[in-house]
Amino acid sequence: MGVLNVTPDSFSDGGRFLLPEAAHQQIHTLINGGADIIDIGAESTRPGALPVSPQAQIARLAPIIESFKPQFAVALSVDTTSAEVAEYALERGADIINDVSGLRFDKRMAGTVAKYNATLILNHSRDTPNTMQDAPTYTDVVSEVIEELRHAVQTAQDRGVTQLIIDPGIGFGKTLAHNLALLRHLNQLKTLGFPLLVGTSRKSFIAQLTQQPDPERLEGTVASSLWAIHHGATIVRVHDVTAMHRAITVWRAIQTGLEP
Repeated sequence: MGVLNVTPDSFSDGGRFLLPEAAHQQIHTLINGGADIIDIGAESTRPGALPVSPQAQIARLAPIIESFKPQFAVALSVDTTSAEVAEYALERGADIINDVSGLRFDKRMAGTVAKYNATLILNHSRDTPNTMQDAPTYTDVVSEVIEELRHAVQTAQDRGVTQLIIDPGIGFGKTLAHNLALLRHLNQLKTLGFPLLVGTSRKSFIAQLTQQPDPERLEGTVASSLWAIHHGATIVRVHDVTAMHRAITVWRAIQTGLEP
């Protein structure tokens, strides 16, 4: 899954792809690099970010979503917590809605996704992006994330969603120790019985470990993403698709071997 943020303030690529021409070029780059899914967001969910209205999100998304399906033959995911934005995108062919709130912010979200028989990504998080990193506290982060995701899954299913993906929400209301514990025990999240998405790309826990700024987090992204795949992730969400695709190609060849 390749990341495209059409925002002025996302933590890594904010402002780079606001113009439709730049966004379309980046989609081509991500697809040519090996992305099977493009995940487009119009509202930053970085720590400290403030909400963006549905109308503003739609205005940012419109130039891309209106022309996405005629141009690109990969799955389209829209990263939003707003059912209004989700409906706009689903009406125009979006395949997936990526809700980083895990259905906490908009009670209409699950019903909207079900209406279009689309896939819903349930991302674990606590609080809001503005406050989630203030003082995240868990007694047992792995078991609590599993139970909170289980609750979100039940809510989604009760409202008619049949296609679900779960995401432990690395960096969403979690300390370095919490993130590492979740990655170390990813196999336990597989007990929920759904495909697992993991997004570590360029996140601050990598900088905490390597003491490197955002442009220097590629190695940590690749290492953590390969770990996630090895421990059950079906999808990894990354900014640097070409490097990640090459790393996965080598990893798979080692794992499966090649015909002589």
